Amino acid sequence: MIDAALVESQEKFDNPDRTAMGERRARVQLAALRTLWINTGSLCNIACRNCYIESSPENDRLAYISRAETHGYLDEIAADGWPVTEIGFTGGEPFMNPDMLGMLEDVLTGGFSALVLTNAMQPMLRPRIRDGLLRLREAYGPRLAMRVSLDHYSKALHEEERGAHTYDKTVEGIDWLAANGFSLTLAGRTCWGESEGRARAGYAALIAERAWPVDAEDPAALVLFPEMDEHADVPEITENCWGILGKSPAEVMCATSRMVIKRRGAETPMVLPCTLLPYDPTFEMGATLAGASHADGGMFDHGAVKLCHPHCAKFCVLGGGACSA
Repeated sequence: MIDAALVESQEKFDNPDRTAMGERRARVQLAALRTLWINTGSLCNIACRNCYIESSPENDRLAYISRAETHGYLDEIAADGWPVTEIGFTGGEPFMNPDMLGMLEDVLTGGFSALVLTNAMQPMLRPRIRDGLLRLREAYGPRLAMRVSLDHYSKALHEEERGAHTYDKTVEGIDWLAANGFSLTLAGRTCWGESEGRARAGYAALIAERAWPVDAEDPAALVLFPEMDEHADVPEITENCWGILGKSPAEVMCATSRMVIKRRGAETPMVLPCTLLPYDPTFEMGATLAGASHADGGMFDHGAVKLCHPHCAKFCVLGGGACSA
């Protein structure tokens, strides 16, 4: 039954349990933890026009997470039998974190696959990082995967988002990864007003020209992300929406993944439902995976995530976006 008083007094995404129309908000239960994301820190070598995490050379709201802190979560996965197969690294720019190579080594020696989201620019191309990546690729092959952000296949639109003199440097980094046999995928955006078919054809032409080992028609090899704007007017997701949309909660990113962050000045890292909500403290689930699985109250219902954010609706449910492969 819809609460009329609630409808009169509430804006969208104000109430964790009910939408502005008074309907019960959709929830997503963790089905199986397959991917654990590590946010390496919010510092980045560039400042993009519309970065959802506001990464820049000055933004250190998320501190560099350490190798020891990351290893603590790997130990917890092993001790408690979590079915994690993939550890993803995002930022900021992960290769600015001084512990990045060590964290990758721990993940790979632990038997996990590693996925690094990078802009493939100067931080990755420093000699120490290149030498370390070559050593890890030689030892672990395709279990080390790199996803490079190339916002558009054209230099003009890519640099409209990322700034002048970024396109050629990113292409140079992708060239290096391809030439050295890394498992490689690309991530673009869908904000340019072109069809998916046209976008994939444009990327395919660039990929063929550069001889990159990427299939532009494969949605896992070329990921085209829906745009995120937390101020946009988007519909709220109710329990009835699953049937209306023909979707299952198990398809949403927070059904299979969690992310770890370290806030500036915090004593310990924190677990969040996903990669998209790094700065909202109401989505903190606790410091451990075990604690996160039982988080209750506020945005959580015995570990289930209440879809109470515009990104939940636009990116995940309606956009079908997911950060892992």
